[in-house]
Amino acid sequence: MLNRRSFLKGVGVGVGASLLGGDLLLAGEEPKRRKPNFVFIFIDDMGWKDYGAGGSTFYETPNLDRLASEGMRFTDAYAASPVCSPTRAALMSGKHPARLHITDWIPGNRSRKKLDQMDFEQQLPLGEVTIAESLKEAGYRTTYVGKWHLGGEQYWPEKQGFDVNIAGNHKGGPNTRGKYNGYFSPYGLKNLEDGPEGEYLPNRLADEAMQFMEENKDEPFYVQLSHYTVHSPVQAKPELLGKYREKKEQMDTPDGPKFVKEGPDARNREWQDNPAFATMIEAMDANVGRVLGKIDELGIADDTIVIFCSDNGGQSILFANWGPPWGSNRPLRAGKGWCYEGGIRVPMVVKWPGVTKAGSVCSEPVITMDFYPTMLEMAGLELKPEQHVDGLSLVGLLKGGESLGREALHWHYPHYHGSGHRPSGAIRVGKWKLIEFFEDMRVELYDLEKDPGEHNDLSGKMPEKTATVRKMLHQWREEVGADMPEPNPAWKDK
Repeated sequence: MLNRRSFLKGVGVGVGASLLGGDLLLAGEEPKRRKPNFVFIFIDDMGWKDYGAGGSTFYETPNLDRLASEGMRFTDAYAASPVCSPTRAALMSGKHPARLHITDWIPGNRSRKKLDQMDFEQQLPLGEVTIAESLKEAGYRTTYVGKWHLGGEQYWPEKQGFDVNIAGNHKGGPNTRGKYNGYFSPYGLKNLEDGPEGEYLPNRLADEAMQFMEENKDEPFYVQLSHYTVHSPVQAKPELLGKYREKKEQMDTPDGPKFVKEGPDARNREWQDNPAFATMIEAMDANVGRVLGKIDELGIADDTIVIFCSDNGGQSILFANWGPPWGSNRPLRAGKGWCYEGGIRVPMVVKWPGVTKAGSVCSEPVITMDFYPTMLEMAGLELKPEQHVDGLSLVGLLKGGESLGREALHWHYPHYHGSGHRPSGAIRVGKWKLIEFFEDMRVELYDLEKDPGEHNDLSGKMPEKTATVRKMLHQWREEVGADMPEPNPAWKDK
């Protein structure tokens, strides 16, 4: 038995033991800290500029702005795809959607045009070792709350490493048919009991996440709070609508047209002024604040890493009967469903207490697959490069580093989308961004450093640079086994 006298004697002769947190430590040893908690807040269809810290002057997001002031904001964060399911698969697996052959939202758009709509995987395979499975193996309690959209019941979160699944199912959005009211109960969602009539879905999901945190505050946990919002339908929070209607009336209308031509037959919204959508953004932000407040209330703020991100760009395109668009990603071009920056660049904030510098900003390009190895390293766990093969750990950046040393980022969206997008792929190499359109294999080249809005196509002026970057994109597609669409034999050009 170690008594006070023998302990002090041991210290005196250089054993150098100390008692910290109930553990006996020898001289030079670091006290063992508990593994950090993770609260990952994933938003659906939130654009790069849809919060104050990201540049919005119409939407009000005090809680996200606070989070950005306490953590690190990433200006060049990218979704793995311009649509949801592929990005969600990339987050869970650490692999690029093209490698997984999950290249469109599930089940996808089956219309046939100049190119055939190709088949793709309709679920995240159970053989993939998800980030939840890796953390669970290391002793974490795990829960998934909200939108899953990665396959049928046999592929739901509880089959992919999550101890608890709340509201995660095959659906991509809330129900609005029959007796169901979208974001207001009754919801009609699998794995979520309807609440009192009129209950608000983002509030309910935040409640469920907070309850899990409270029940598991004494052990490390991973909470994936994957909101269905701010995906359509656009349903205003009535108590906020008047404020934003008045704000719209008082705002200075920007010069120029409200919509500009995008592609052959679509138009892009140029500024933010939709009151109903603004209420959804503010209500989402309020629930971010509630979750952050719960972390503080439980006394676990110093041990909890908070990550905030979106699955693709905001909906800004008017095409046929798709829409009307309610958001704008300007100065970025286009939006959800497109490989232009507005479709793939997303808001991202990471708060790692004691590590990230408060209010810091990182301009290094990062992408969805990076979260997997980042969280493993944050937790002090061994990396699994054979699993998260397409991701790089961001720990160095979060500690103040300037570069990942990555050669390029890639996107592969070989499908038609309801926004008017036509099959294409893209690559970013440093400041250079090349987009290749698969119907005719034409390319566009942009200097994102000088032209983040992708207005000035340099492919004709810089043929050598264009050829070099294009070759890199083709080599990457071959490396990952990316599926390419075939011509539709029944198609006749009009």
